[in-house]
Amino acid sequence: MNTTTASSPRIDNLKQQLPENPSRSNLLAVLQKTLADEKDYHRLFDAKLMQVRDQMGLPLTQPTSLDNVPGEHEQSFRDAYVNAAREVGTMFLEDGQLSDAWAYFRTIGEPESIKAAIDTIPIPREPDEAFDEIVNVALYEGAHIARGLEFLLKTHGTCNTVTAFSQLQQQMTLEERQAAAAMMVRTIYDDLQATIRREVETRMPVLSPNVSIAELLTGRDWLFAEGNYHIDVSHLHSTIGFARSLNAEDPELKQAIELCDYGAMLSPQLQYPGELPFDEYYTANRHFLAALAGDDPDAGIAYFMQRLKDAPDKSDQQLIAFVLLDLAQRIGRSSEVLKDTASFVSQMEDPNGFSFTKLCVELGLTDRLEEAAVENDDILAFTIARLSQ
Repeated sequence: MNTTTASSPRIDNLKQQLPENPSRSNLLAVLQKTLADEKDYHRLFDAKLMQVRDQMGLPLTQPTSLDNVPGEHEQSFRDAYVNAAREVGTMFLEDGQLSDAWAYFRTIGEPESIKAAIDTIPIPREPDEAFDEIVNVALYEGAHIARGLEFLLKTHGTCNTVTAFSQLQQQMTLEERQAAAAMMVRTIYDDLQATIRREVETRMPVLSPNVSIAELLTGRDWLFAEGNYHIDVSHLHSTIGFARSLNAEDPELKQAIELCDYGAMLSPQLQYPGELPFDEYYTANRHFLAALAGDDPDAGIAYFMQRLKDAPDKSDQQLIAFVLLDLAQRIGRSSEVLKDTASFVSQMEDPNGFSFTKLCVELGLTDRLEEAAVENDDILAFTIARLSQ
């Protein structure tokens, strides 16, 4: 019977690189070199951990699994896993394979290299499948959401970007929300400014360059006659909500306030309400943003304080108190506002967000924390207050 030997070019290549009677370390080293030369980086990751397992005397099957790693080797194996993932992720990144690189850097909690790479990627005139993959990694896989929103805005338009921002903002860091909000405010402001300017110029051909929206609106109520509007009002509505993430020093804050003034001039049926305490949407947001910008913060605090007093039930009061205290923290007024809001927020303890206990300790208001602890019969908060004193 005739038999034929199957040809395996990759294994033949591996054998050719091995010395006669190779050691285990020789075989593993040549395996890694071969995989690296072939840019078979996923298997290279396996091979790197095979080498670690071999050195530890562990089974070589399922090399990336922690299931059969004894306790005395667990930390060393974890460290090796992180190092191997970082090396392989870097190889993918240097080859421009962003999605594969992100799989490794995300696993080990090191997004910085991916974010830096995404920052350098230019936005094409016509996005292709490769760029869509980059957008997916940046935006929907969370590698760099703020930059992903910028990609989406430039390639898929405002509507898609507003929707994505609304869906993803809870996953974003404060810095990411601030950067994305600033971008959206600039975009909506520039679009609205250009549209209003064109309409004004039909009656007044000569306008000063770079005239603001506030200046364009002054004395021109006719711009809103018969329910007229100059931008998609849902985009305007959403962007003003995003603007509450801005910082006091952001130049876009002044633009957001002007957008509120524009929104307040729209026909009532075009002014969509928001959730408490922003149900009087443009009025409430203007108070919040103006106070944040340092423009009559007393009026802003007073507005939300009155809303708190007028709120009909406890859940509404708690929501308004939280917004009021958030504003007060951001403008340095927490101590004076806390006395009026403590009873509503004293039981709010989010490990990843607002903590009444933490706020009281940070402000040195441990007496206020102790009072709330007694009211709530909270022995843990009471003990923290006493120890913090």
